[in-house]
Amino acid sequence: MDADPVAEPVTGARPVGVAIVDDHPVVIDGVRAWLATEPRLTVLATGDDPDEVLREAPEADVVLLDLRLHGRMMIDKLAELSAAGRRVVVYSEHSDPATMLAVLDAGAVAFLAKHEGREHCVATVLAAASDRPYVSPTLAGAMVGDPRPDRPALSDKEREALLLWFQSMSKASVARRMQISEHTVKQYVDRARIKYTRAGRPAATKAALLARAIEDGLVRPEEIGNYRSYAAYDRPTP
Repeated sequence: MDADPVAEPVTGARPVGVAIVDDHPVVIDGVRAWLATEPRLTVLATGDDPDEVLREAPEADVVLLDLRLHGRMMIDKLAELSAAGRRVVVYSEHSDPATMLAVLDAGAVAFLAKHEGREHCVATVLAAASDRPYVSPTLAGAMVGDPRPDRPALSDKEREALLLWFQSMSKASVARRMQISEHTVKQYVDRARIKYTRAGRPAATKAALLARAIEDGLVRPEEIGNYRSYAAYDRPTP
């Protein structure tokens, strides 16, 4: 099984419910206004305490979480929410590569810098609700770099399986595309994870594995970006 949250993706039959957690009311008001421009999104609850916000809106599909609340970094709370199956999008001014990777390792489904605008905020939340990746410009820019000495050597098939998995909602769809079994797809993904673990750079979640692959040049952001318009904006067909 994947290490990612097990909640079913939102299919478009109802609006995506969003909970916003931030300790600055002006930020909450701004994000709420951005999300209100997209009819497929509805804000269910807001506040500066994750537990209180989710008690008010336990049915929220996506939690938009400020990484720093009341002067404290919320990595532990993020990990707790992710382990409970919550889709958490971290929204933060702390956008250095180490912090972004730590956030993804803790289970966030996406990272969005606070200076990124409405388009990226809306697209990230929609993609998160449908369990698809969205690579924001900040994440892409931070993760693209020179190949690292501890970069794992992936086979062509492992890289192809990873790329299609990053672009797809399930391993079953990757299997159909590659004309192999779903079990073989899982083996390719697991091998990639094992190689990263052996290199001292574990990637337990799909988002963390995507970040590491981009960081090492194994996947280019535009290869995900070419697909993300479908993931973020197109409604599923009945």
